[in-house]
Amino acid sequence: MTLPSFSEFSIPSPAFLRAWTVESRRPGRLLRVHYQRLREYKLGQRTEICLEPLQKEENLGPQHVLLRTQMRLPGKRAHALPGDLVWDTARGWTAGSLRHQVADFYCLPVEKIEIAKYLPEKFEWLPVPSWNQQITKRKKKKKQDNLQGAPYHLKDGDTIGIKNLLVEDDDDFSAVRDDIGSEKQEEFALGKKRSPEALRVRSGDVPSGAATPARPRGPEASLSIHVGSFRY
Repeated sequence: MTLPSFSEFSIPSPAFLRAWTVESRRPGRLLRVHYQRLREYKLGQRTEICLEPLQKEENLGPQHVLLRTQMRLPGKRAHALPGDLVWDTARGWTAGSLRHQVADFYCLPVEKIEIAKYLPEKFEWLPVPSWNQQITKRKKKKKQDNLQGAPYHLKDGDTIGIKNLLVEDDDDFSAVRDDIGSEKQEEFALGKKRSPEALRVRSGDVPSGAATPARPRGPEASLSIHVGSFRY
């Protein structure tokens, strides 16, 4: 099959392409067609797929996770352009394993970096702890961390922010664009909340919780009371 919009690109082989499903206008699942057939992904009939051309050949295995990394710019509430990091999870999905991979990628000491996962739907950054074991408050025991589970649910395509502690030592990962996105999200939610009330006012309905006007009273009628006898 030939794609007209794709014919202008010169692709040496399928290894120079990444195939993603499209979810909420963003790349969703990374399709590893070399290791799994498309039918095994159980894609729906209306599933959209986008192709990402690569500068070099790539052959990701089932143990690899493709992450987008962004280094925070020191002294600015901004991040550098994203780069691709292939994380080999053969040694586990632990925070320590990811931190070592990121440190090697940026040629930094592992103890001099902080990392966080970006939550685009909330415009927030979720810090990844530097220890390999966490203590749960309820069970009061150590639990091996796994970044596949809550609250991170790390997967292909996620963005990881990196902070170089050699030049910046605060714990803020946010950027100006996050403030703008969060404000727009709040305005949208507020407008959505107000719209039903506005529709009711325009249609002449009384908003919920408002007191209904009392009916005008008519002239009082005379009342006759008869007292009956209950003796038999």
